[in-house]
Amino acid sequence: MTDVLVTGAAGKMGSLSATTIAAQPDMRVVALVDPRPARLGDVPCFASVAEALTLTSPEAALEFSLPQAVFENTRALLEAGVPTVVGTTGLSDEQVAALSATAAARDVGLVIVPNFALGAVLLMRFAAEAARYYAHAEIVEMHDAGKKDAPSGTSLRTARLMAEAPGAALAPAPGAGHPARGQMSHGVPIHSVRLPGLVAHQEVVFGGDDEVLTLRHDSLSRRSFMAGVLLALRKVREVKGTVVGLENLLT
Repeated sequence: MTDVLVTGAAGKMGSLSATTIAAQPDMRVVALVDPRPARLGDVPCFASVAEALTLTSPEAALEFSLPQAVFENTRALLEAGVPTVVGTTGLSDEQVAALSATAAARDVGLVIVPNFALGAVLLMRFAAEAARYYAHAEIVEMHDAGKKDAPSGTSLRTARLMAEAPGAALAPAPGAGHPARGQMSHGVPIHSVRLPGLVAHQEVVFGGDDEVLTLRHDSLSRRSFMAGVLLALRKVREVKGTVVGLENLLT
């Protein structure tokens, strides 16, 4: 039985994750963290990670707070020796490096997951493979109007995997730098859509000579992320150092 702490427990993803974890035979939720009230049976809710760590002893943590809080929350958990899965996006490369150093110093696992949907992970893998054969590609990512960051962490990771794929053929995007061409990441334009009614959707469009290849994934509800959340939590205690991307936990 693994005792789990969940941050951002009053949010949509944190609340659903806590409920899902509590239903597992090999896990239990021992602490909720959120400045807002969050409820899950008799599990205590704390306003901060520091307070939760004073009164509980989690064996793993799931970080689903806000972009402005994720770094400090994760650092506090790692410094306390708690293996941590980060689902909140918004960490800079410098912050990831700092958290990785903390995880290494404390000899504790850190898993950073831009997207927990298994289909999205496969899309990223397929996009990296296609980048070996197409010089031109663009990404369109669509999320609920309430999503705080743009571009999404998934789209940024997708662009990075495409650009860094062995033998990648991607060329500079035409019109790069024009405001209407999207935000550039690793040479790939990313177009962000934020509308009510959306959950999480991504298209990667490759253009070639007289052909177009479109890869698309749609999460129709937040339940699509739960299999990945559980997978990461079950693996994080075995992780040495830092793992970025759920695809690195798939066997």
